[in-house]
Parts: sequence; structure tokens; C-alpha cells
Amino acid sequence: MSAFDRLFVPPAFADAVSDDAWLAAMLDVERALARAEAEAGVITKEDAAAIAAQCDPSGYDTGRLLEAGRAPGNPVEPLVREVRARVGDAAGEHVHFGATSQDVLDTAAMLVSRNSTALLGEELGSIAAACAQLARRHRSTAAIGRTLLQRAVPTTFGARAAGWLGGVLDARDALAALRFPAQLGGAAGTLAPLGERALDVVAAFARELGLDEPVIPWHTHRRPVRAIAAALEESASACAKIGGDVVLLAQDEIGEVRPLDGGRSSAMPHKRNPVDAVLARACARLVHANAGVLTAGEHELERAAGAWHAEWPALSAALGYAGGAAAAARACLAGLEIDADRMRANAGGESDVGSAEAFVDRALARYDG
Repeated sequence: MSAFDRLFVPPAFADAVSDDAWLAAMLDVERALARAEAEAGVITKEDAAAIAAQCDPSGYDTGRLLEAGRAPGNPVEPLVREVRARVGDAAGEHVHFGATSQDVLDTAAMLVSRNSTALLGEELGSIAAACAQLARRHRSTAAIGRTLLQRAVPTTFGARAAGWLGGVLDARDALAALRFPAQLGGAAGTLAPLGERALDVVAAFARELGLDEPVIPWHTHRRPVRAIAAALEESASACAKIGGDVVLLAQDEIGEVRPLDGGRSSAMPHKRNPVDAVLARACARLVHANAGVLTAGEHELERAAGAWHAEWPALSAALGYAGGAAAAARACLAGLEIDADRMRANAGGESDVGSAEAFVDRALARYDG
């Protein structure tokens, strides 16, 4: 994330992908691992309780741990050392027992992603409600269609809003279909230190965190991460579509919509710039850029040399900017003035809107259902 985060990413999403959020997730993983191993009889319940007691993130310095992680190439190694030191005695030997750094980071990534995408789903729900309201209200409001940015045949503004609604509902469905599996494979995906109890520990570990139980370790099979990236891209695209259309329709020469609270220009104070629409498009571009990192890596053998490491900042950024795109699109629609008279005038009196109204009804039936 960058120095411009506060401009692009709302506080709730920034908190959900913050350094502190990742630290809390990693400690949740270590706590869950200890409890799962106690449930399976690998370590004692007393040792698990001692470990869990030291997994409160408020006692750790996130910045110092990240700095210490430069030498081993990840923040888990210094975190585990510190937890072991805090637990002390024999119980400290059972901190992180059988696991590897990738287990902790991958599982933490699923927890961070689950929390962030839940927030994103709520935003998309609000956008869908706004689109549905516009589609109902303007079901029959004639407007000129534009293809390749040129005048085409008449449609209705309700049909345009119904198109937005369809994209948002598709994006929300993609988020709802996501699966968030735990990761636990140990040093090379065999969980050898856990012996015959390994699968029992994996099952208990996933239950403890409320994540899906993996069939096999997915250290170098990154479908869960690619699926998250694809869902974030779909959400970003749906929001950018709304923002892009509003930017075009708000041009002075068209004037069919206007932002209620347009942004000011430093050089031209008379302007009412559609800033929320612009921010939705900007955030979407940043989602696409970071999603490319999440989908393009080659993960060789049993642990990738670089592609895995590049995922951590890219995932945080993609999640944060997807939230920014959705929040901006929601704000854009909430403050949008619709000039139906201007739409009719631009349509030149043409009234044959074909099946536009029927398509609006179908989109609303899907939303209401």
C-alpha cells in the first residue's frame, strides 16, 4: 500500500489489511495450531493453554517483527521465536510444532481475505440496492444509447442501471462462492513430525479457525489465492463500470447526470468533478494491477522462490483497493442527480426502447429473488 492509502481506501478496509490485522491473524493461527494439536493428543492441553495465552497481539511490536523478518525472508520466523520465548520452559518447544512459515502466512492470508471480502460484500449489497432503486424509478425514462461513444438507438436509463445491477450481483455471487482453506503441510507438505495424527490435526486446525479443511497442502497450488484475485477483479470491474458511465454522462455536453457534491478544481472553482466515480475507476485499476501479481506467479516444487513472497503485499493491496472501488461507487450513486428531461431531449423524442423495460424487470426479479 502507498502514501495515498487514505485517499483511496476507507478506514474499515485499511484496518482489515493492516500490519496489525496480519499480525493478529498469524497469532490466531499459532493459537489454533496449539489447540488442534492438544485435541489430537500431540501436545498437552496445559501446553496449548500456555501457548494460547501468549497469542494476544497487543503485546507485540508489528514493525519490529517485520523488520526482523528481512533476514529470514518472512515475518513468521521472528514471531515464532518471540512466542516461544514468552511461553518459556518445555511448552515453548511446542509453539509452531510441525508447521512451517508458509502454513502460518497462507492461513493468515485466508483469514485476512475472509474478513475483507465480508466487508466488500456488504458494500456491494449497498451498491446493488442503489442500482435497483434507479432501475425501478427510471424503468421507462427514455435515454439515447451510445455505442463506441456515438449515438445509437434509444434505451432507458433504467436499463442502464439494470446493467450496473447485473454486474454488481455477479460480483457479489463471485465473492459468496469463495472458499477459504486452512494451510497446514509442514516443512515440505508431509507433516512428518505429527506422524499418524497429522490428518486429525489438520481437521481440528481448520475447525478451530472456521476455515475449510484442505484435501492436501496447497503450498504451490495457488487456486485459493487466484480465486480471490478473480473475485476482487470482478468486483472492481463492476464498480469501475458504474464510475466510467457516470463520468461520461456527467460531461457538460451530455449533462444527463450530475454528482450531488462534485469535487472542486484547484484552477477552475466552477467545476463539479465526479470525484467518487473517478476514484472508483482508479481503485479498480490498482486492483487489476495487484491481481496480476497474484495470478501470474510460478510456484515451483514444494515452495516458491519469490512468487509466494510477492503475494503478501499484492493481496493486501488488492483487497484494500477493491474496498476503495466499492466505497467510491456507493458514494457516487448515493449523491447522483438524474436529469430525466435532459435524457429525453438528448434522445431526440425517439420512444421505441425495444425490450429495455422487460430487461429491467428481469434484472429486478433477480435482485428481489
